[in-house]
Amino acid sequence: MPLTGIAIFKLLPKTNCGDCGVPTCLAFAMNLAAGKAELSRCPYVSEEAKAQLLEASAPPIRLVTIGIGNRVLKVGGETVMFRHEKRFENPPGFALLIKDNMDEAEVDARLERFKQLQYERVGLILRPELIAVKDESGDAAKFAALVNKVKQNSDGGIILMSLNPDILAAGVKVCADRKPLIYAATKDNLDRVAILAKENSCPVAVRASSLEELAELTTRLTNAGVNDLVIDSGARTVRQAFEDEVIIRRAALTKKFRPLGFPTIVFPSEMTDDPMKEAVIASMFVVKYAGIIVLSDFQGESLFPLLVERLNIYTDPQRPLAITTGIYEIGGPNENSPVLITSNFALTYFIVSGEIESSKVPSYLLVMDTEGLSVMTAWAAGKFVADAIGPFVKKSGIMDKAKHHKLIIPGYVAAESSGLADELPGWEIQIGPREGAHLPAYLKEWKP
Repeated sequence: MPLTGIAIFKLLPKTNCGDCGVPTCLAFAMNLAAGKAELSRCPYVSEEAKAQLLEASAPPIRLVTIGIGNRVLKVGGETVMFRHEKRFENPPGFALLIKDNMDEAEVDARLERFKQLQYERVGLILRPELIAVKDESGDAAKFAALVNKVKQNSDGGIILMSLNPDILAAGVKVCADRKPLIYAATKDNLDRVAILAKENSCPVAVRASSLEELAELTTRLTNAGVNDLVIDSGARTVRQAFEDEVIIRRAALTKKFRPLGFPTIVFPSEMTDDPMKEAVIASMFVVKYAGIIVLSDFQGESLFPLLVERLNIYTDPQRPLAITTGIYEIGGPNENSPVLITSNFALTYFIVSGEIESSKVPSYLLVMDTEGLSVMTAWAAGKFVADAIGPFVKKSGIMDKAKHHKLIIPGYVAAESSGLADELPGWEIQIGPREGAHLPAYLKEWKP
């Protein structure tokens, strides 16, 4: 049974130091009990207490790591059923399926698509994370050769797919250093796959024919010391898979049922032969509640919408989407180019930068930290005002780039122009348009 908040509090040092991020030990204990904090946040808890608090401090859905380095994928660690309650923590990974009975040209084409299909949006690079290598031939040497090719020609995480432990072992031998996900342990091969996972410190996917069987298998594996699990209920119809996802999530979060407290893997690739229908099914599982989504192939027209959907769903609803502050050079500006300033709200930046690009007038765009608020909201909150803008401009480095001292501010904050003149002696504060759509005409008339 998970410990209550009061029971956890009794085991804490009761220093109320605040080093954990909350002001009191009681508040921290309540967060631990609710699965909203990690025990490691407390630097003073004793080793004896740690052992007793391990169950309470673990998130209801275990955090599992696949891959290494910059391309590591973390799935699970979720604490809520619905995004508005707090936020979803770790976005699902998209996996491209490659089978060992495909011809070499098709394998090469898929690996190339995996590399090339990536997109920049709101300052982030959106791209898939995983390649699922599936055994269809029954030939361990052929499977291992394909795994090696995938490893050498991509930096993504790897899923090794076979129900034959010998074939899985051949694949693991090739790429154990990349920490692949081993798929799958079943009731027939569980003991051998468990040994393989423990020897190589790799996560394991567990596949069953029902949720009851799934809970039994995960219990056996955790008792054997294999804890990094991803679960597959075995459902291959849209309705049953959807129901299983919801039941698994609810059992883990509201019932604290540990045998189902793991991230899931789903296979839209096995639910339809229609590529566009497959994308629609995948979009459903982005929301409800997959940890890994395996697709039969990647195409830009279907992958891009899925990546954007994932970004939107897994953006913290309590924090505006912001971009990095600094100087953005648009169109190759020089020392005589216009200098504009705006907030770091992502939508504002992309509207303003897009209009500057369309004007064909090379410009410097200063993006100031307004905690992700739009120009008007930041101004009303006192975050985009003269005494904040002035110091930012001075520290930005724009004085080393622009020969003139003319700063264009958004029309919505025209009231700050006189204050800015005091903050920036020697600068001419120019009031730009209120709307981004009017920037191209304004910039074409601008003179240094």
